[in-house]
Amino acid sequence: MNTNNKNLEFCIIGCGRLGISLAVFLSKQGYIPKAFSSQRIESAQKAVEFTGAGTVVENPVEAVGTCNLTFITTPDTIIEPVCEAISKENGFDNDSVVYHLSGALSSSILTSAKKNGASTGSIHPLQAFAPYEKGQDSPFKGINMSIEGDPKAVELGKEIVNALKANSFTIPTDAKTVYHASAVVASNYLVTLEHFALELLKEANLSEQSAYEILEPLIMGTLNNIKARGSIDALTGPVARGDDEIVSKHLNDIDKKMPQFSDLYRLLGKYTLDIASKRGEIDDTARQRLAKLFKL
Repeated sequence: MNTNNKNLEFCIIGCGRLGISLAVFLSKQGYIPKAFSSQRIESAQKAVEFTGAGTVVENPVEAVGTCNLTFITTPDTIIEPVCEAISKENGFDNDSVVYHLSGALSSSILTSAKKNGASTGSIHPLQAFAPYEKGQDSPFKGINMSIEGDPKAVELGKEIVNALKANSFTIPTDAKTVYHASAVVASNYLVTLEHFALELLKEANLSEQSAYEILEPLIMGTLNNIKARGSIDALTGPVARGDDEIVSKHLNDIDKKMPQFSDLYRLLGKYTLDIASKRGEIDDTARQRLAKLFKL
């Protein structure tokens, strides 16, 4: 951890779930909360109560004036205007380091702070946050957190993530959007995919709970195979084998019984065929037959 005491002092602009959790667990690691500012003053007061330090400040400009390290943890839609409002009042200077914690947005939205001389970056925890409760374990411990931005902000960001006992990795600033899209696909769209699978088993007169219990070992085994072998070599099943007869039967049944899922099955099949083709284990005839079946 950086031992320069001045660099350990920080303020939080936006005291929601993430802002409060960040303040609490940074303070437990020797960082010093100086000021909290939030649209709802009650939220800032909670942050002071939970950390046992810092002051409530209505004006964000006054908050950033108390320290060199600023975290803007507001909702995504107002990060940029909040930063611009502070910068317009010359709230940042050459000693300032400013972060936001959005997953979808890059540090480029903090350009106004950079024009004031600040170093800027973003730190994003790949984790959902519940409201903080006294005595709870750290939600940061062991999770992965992305960092991007200026060299100075990236290096300090690594120290901050390390202090939180999380794992850091860096990405280019211009890759922030595809990084976030990856997280959406891996988490949100996985839910959609498993919903599809559960609905198919419910058509076989199984309850959703029973369907999940039946599929869970297969789901977890597949994830373990991806981890051990990579996504291409982990692929199994009828598409990987070039078995167009089985796929045709799937589609006939889905088209008759659950047509709302027909396009989804075909679209998934199309991209699964791309993966299978990279392995070179299915012949051209089977590939062409499968491609015809998956045509939307």
